[in-house]
Amino acid sequence: MGTNGIGAGALARAGGMLLAVVTGLLVGCSDATGPGGTEAVSLSFGLSGGSASPAPGLFAAELQLSDGTNTLVVQSAELVLRELELEKIETAGCDSEPSDDNCEEFEIGPFLVSLPLDGSTSQTITAQVDPGIYDEIEFDIHKPEDNTAGDLDFIAANPNFADISIRVTGTYNGQSFLYTSDLNEEQEIELTSPLTVGSEPTNVTLTIDISTWFASTSGALIDPRTANKGEPNEQLVKNNIRLSIEGFRDDDHDGMPHDDDPDESIS
Repeated sequence: MGTNGIGAGALARAGGMLLAVVTGLLVGCSDATGPGGTEAVSLSFGLSGGSASPAPGLFAAELQLSDGTNTLVVQSAELVLRELELEKIETAGCDSEPSDDNCEEFEIGPFLVSLPLDGSTSQTITAQVDPGIYDEIEFDIHKPEDNTAGDLDFIAANPNFADISIRVTGTYNGQSFLYTSDLNEEQEIELTSPLTVGSEPTNVTLTIDISTWFASTSGALIDPRTANKGEPNEQLVKNNIRLSIEGFRDDDHDGMPHDDDPDESIS
């Protein structure tokens, strides 16, 4: 069973489909590489909770959720992100200035993340990061608009995302749906345990529990069309999305917290 009372079975993706697509320039705050004292840190995306339980023997590029009465099938789920940064422990936050020593930037963006629906993760971004202890990831869920060159270039390459930051397609009780959101705000995700960047490469995974997105406070599934802009469940689903993301060290890319070291740090 998934979280919030939702029964979930993630159906495995066939044919070696691409699991996540990220477009944009991959950068680090510092131009230094290994010899300059930095270490490689990669960032992956995946599903969690009820969204991340594959259904054995089933091979389809879909995620199927049920509450016992209603059935929701997610066929694609995409998000636009930008300004993704790791924040050092006990700092006041990232400020987007190049001289900010408290944060390490992975990606300026905007860039598109297509979430894997088969319970796996995909490595998408790698950056050189200064040694230190990091306890938070900051990024924007971003609605591309026609006010910057970066947004205009992104919209030209992804025309379905003009003024849209999240796009989900699928079926609800057999009826096709398209859910879109203009959620546009900074997200601060505290790592489950502080991450120490030291003498070896590591990976951090951001997981998203889609099984909670289209759920009422009682756990019953709702029609995603009732959460589109101006519809009665718009704010409910936006809040569900905000609460569905977590981050942790995940060196083996299995979508689970790294368990070789109880504090998930690198010695």
